[in-house]
Amino acid sequence: MPDLATPVAVAAGRAFPQGAAPDEHGTNFSLWAPAAERVELCLFDDDGREQRLDLTELTAEQWHGYVEGVGPGQRYGYRVHGPYDPASGRRFNPAKLLLDPYAKAIDGTVDWHGPTLLPYVAGDGGDDSQLTIDVTDSAPAMPKSVVVDERYDWEGDRHPRRPWNETVIYEAHVRGLTMRHPDVPEELRGTYAGLAHPAIVDHLQRLGVTAIELLPVHHFVDESFLVDRGLTNYWGYSSIGFLAPHGPYSASGTRGEQVREFKDMVKALHAAGIEVILDVVFNHTAEGNHLGPMLSFKGVDSAAYYRLTEDPRYFLDYTGTGNSLDPTHPQVLRLIMDSLRYFATECHVDGFRFDLAAALARGLHEGDRLSSFLDIIHQDPVLSQVKLIAEPWDVGPGGYQVGEFPVLWSEWNGEYRDDVRDFWRGELGVAAFAQRFAGSADLYDDGRHPGASVNFLTAHDGFTLRDLVSYNDKHNEANQEDNQDGANDNRSWNCGAEGETDDPEVLALRARQQRNLLATLILSQGVPMLLGGDEAGRTQGGNNNAWCQDNEISWMDWEAVDEELVEFTRALLALRRDEPVLARRSFLGEPDVAWLRPDGPPMSDEDWAREDAHALGAFLAGDRSLLILFNAHHEGVEFTIDPQLGRSWELVLATDEEPGEAAASVILPGRCVRVLREAG
Repeated sequence: MPDLATPVAVAAGRAFPQGAAPDEHGTNFSLWAPAAERVELCLFDDDGREQRLDLTELTAEQWHGYVEGVGPGQRYGYRVHGPYDPASGRRFNPAKLLLDPYAKAIDGTVDWHGPTLLPYVAGDGGDDSQLTIDVTDSAPAMPKSVVVDERYDWEGDRHPRRPWNETVIYEAHVRGLTMRHPDVPEELRGTYAGLAHPAIVDHLQRLGVTAIELLPVHHFVDESFLVDRGLTNYWGYSSIGFLAPHGPYSASGTRGEQVREFKDMVKALHAAGIEVILDVVFNHTAEGNHLGPMLSFKGVDSAAYYRLTEDPRYFLDYTGTGNSLDPTHPQVLRLIMDSLRYFATECHVDGFRFDLAAALARGLHEGDRLSSFLDIIHQDPVLSQVKLIAEPWDVGPGGYQVGEFPVLWSEWNGEYRDDVRDFWRGELGVAAFAQRFAGSADLYDDGRHPGASVNFLTAHDGFTLRDLVSYNDKHNEANQEDNQDGANDNRSWNCGAEGETDDPEVLALRARQQRNLLATLILSQGVPMLLGGDEAGRTQGGNNNAWCQDNEISWMDWEAVDEELVEFTRALLALRRDEPVLARRSFLGEPDVAWLRPDGPPMSDEDWAREDAHALGAFLAGDRSLLILFNAHHEGVEFTIDPQLGRSWELVLATDEEPGEAAASVILPGRCVRVLREAG
């Protein structure tokens, strides 16, 4: 490392790659900032002392320079000079240290109680208070970018490349899954290394999932108002470093060690046959609206990185967070693509789930399935081959885009969640339920396949499965927003008592309803996604918006695991894996499925139209046919099995406690599922 007490020379270097690129002699730095008048590279030693170096070379809109003697582990940032004029959308302020948008690692956290990170003088002028520049040096309160050595021995690691029809996704949180596991060493809990621990990997492998979808691991920031309340941004949907694994999830250090630890985690999961999918947040950043802090993009070129209103003082907000990145701008699009390629190629990640993806697919003011973002991914030789999952909505006008993404994309199917929840609480007939169970061809039969539908009943946002059958209402008091946050329409049912109870009948019904919902999810055509902990009966005490709860509310309690439910989930996933008719590559056609009334005949148009019909049979034809019987009514129903469907049947799975034997006539109790397999 150079001695920052003496001047350091800067050579011309090169414009690309963007970010910090070390070699055996030094490091090349390059920052895109075409509207800047001057750019300073700021190097920091371990004591926080700073040396500022002018980058005098400007090539292809990149300010660049090469610094000899600087190598991996060096902390740095930028100061960008130019006009501070919010009225024109320009907010340059060299007093505010900026993170490198292309940083591969970030060391430290934001100190909201240190020197102000606001680029303006805060006052009583409301929106007009942003107009006076603040000259307080923010460096002591800012995390720092880190130069990273990207060399790594993958030891022959390869992407598992699991086909969509064989994929089972497990949505989890790095900290939440590992913080309370007794077999994970305490120093590894809550980290990438903890997630790679054999105790966690073994649970996932034995359960039968094939992919883990991680809540955001791009480096993110806790909002100041959360810090003031003693809370944190647990979910991590507040990104500030799109190429940097989140530093606090590292057990080994944050001066580049987090990158190696992240790669170790991916390698360990791949060795177990488990793919890694990242939940990525390219729709907004942690910098908030026009009154928010200046951490990176806002100070590099606010007018380019963000969507602005007709009055450039203000940001457009399609996300509910105060700002929206502008993927129609070539540099923003390039940043997004470079981030995705980096994690896919250098970190061996297998796919991405795009948060509020409709915001990325917008043109200027409306959803646009032919947007440049979608087009460029479709044409990319790397990214077109990984798993691409859209959360197909945002909060802007016309933002609900379920079924509207093009080929190559799968989508979180919100219609599936709502319809299946309604069916099992007795609020929906069989017609919509059958459509969802069969893969939602009404939404995705546009050149896609059942794998386009990522079926889910619960996710990080909302009730857990246990809470879905235990609460009618949200209980978010711990979030300190007077229970006003979180969704009010949960389509949940508490089975007769709100929250914890010792009533044996209520508990038995809740257990059966969890099994019914899991059976439906895992046996449906499409891609099942389990919320981490649902297989074990995890509860959040009725909190349906635990985004700020980095504590026992959100963490998996491994000492309170419902082992019977875990075994039931394993059996379901084994059945799905062993029976090809449950995971087809194409949508069910007339030869593949017969929908049956409880008394035996096929469903007629009149039967489908009945809103009071809550029992249905699905005959799935194949080399080994299955007959799946559903009864969402509170009363039992007799199912008559037509002899033409098969000579004899064996019962392979049931959600009720004492199912008895399969026969020509099956008495199905209220609220249960049974799966019969053709014998022979």
